Amino acid sequence: MKATPDFSYESEYGELVAGCDEAGRGPLCGPVVAAAVIFPNRKTEIPVVIRDSKQMTASQRNAAYDWIVKNTIWAVGECSPAEIDELNILWASMRAMERAVAKLSQKPDFCLIDGNRVPKNLNGIAIVRGDAKSLSIAAASIIAKVSRDRYMADLSAQFPEYGWDKNAGYPTAAHLQAIEKYGITQHHRKSFGPVKERLKNETSHD
Repeated sequence: MKATPDFSYESEYGELVAGCDEAGRGPLCGPVVAAAVIFPNRKTEIPVVIRDSKQMTASQRNAAYDWIVKNTIWAVGECSPAEIDELNILWASMRAMERAVAKLSQKPDFCLIDGNRVPKNLNGIAIVRGDAKSLSIAAASIIAKVSRDRYMADLSAQFPEYGWDKNAGYPTAAHLQAIEKYGITQHHRKSFGPVKERLKNETSHD
């Protein structure tokens, strides 16, 4: 595998190629957020680190985010906790990607999707570990993660006891303890194990 992502895949599929990725499949609350990114000029020098967002520090991600939003065509789409409960997390992720692509100011010729499945309304290919191979997908992974983390930090101001500014809604020990102590909110995903358990316990105690 290449050590750093590049534009090899993009070059194969035309001028306007969108990379797509999502963030937030694993958390117990909040939306799943997808991003789509097109590099309009692949010869532009990139002065920041752009790779799989999970391999970057928060400060690297924030610097990359700022550069990407100024120098690319990008958009974000999301699916709410209620939609995740209705569709399941896989299909909600697919829908969030479709929404992100639909919001791009220019329609892409082709989409590169991180993972092993292409959303049914998109014309593209799926690339396993795409965020480590394609710069457009890596950029989308950064936009999706930073957008979602910031959303959860804002939400944390209304629900400080859950620590979402630190755990982004993932099932950390502190978050699970907070669910046990304070119950669930309208932002929790009711179909996810620990939340479903808590709801079941509440019902059995009624």
